[in-house]
Amino acid sequence: MGENPRARRLADRIKQIIATRLDKGLRDPRLGFVTITDVRVTGDLQHASIFYTVYGTDEERSDSAKALESAKGMLRSEVGRGITARITPSLEFIADAIPENAQHIEDLLTEARERDSAVAGLAASSTYAGDEDPYVKPRDDEDDESS
Repeated sequence: MGENPRARRLADRIKQIIATRLDKGLRDPRLGFVTITDVRVTGDLQHASIFYTVYGTDEERSDSAKALESAKGMLRSEVGRGITARITPSLEFIADAIPENAQHIEDLLTEARERDSAVAGLAASSTYAGDEDPYVKPRDDEDDESS
């Protein structure tokens, strides 16, 4: 089944409203450098899950999560003023794991490059176990005449 186009439009509008409000700044000193990565709205338009990332340390991430949680009511009011839906959806902030996943993928790629270079080094110094070309070749006609 396809995604509800109205929910997608509402999610895009909520993302824009929240990002603009965070760009203007909240009066909470705990809020760090927050980026809204995605917003998903349920089909009945009553709940919005807002995915975000925070640039910084683990402590800054937890402080920003607390700041967003405490500002949830104000942000919901801001969303209610900015949309035309009859019901303002409830907001849920979810820390997005994109940076951690990206770092894990980067580590895996580095390990794969190291293994490839090790295999290439072994291949360069290796020799054939038998003849270089183990396949049987047909005899030349000259060899047949001499026999």
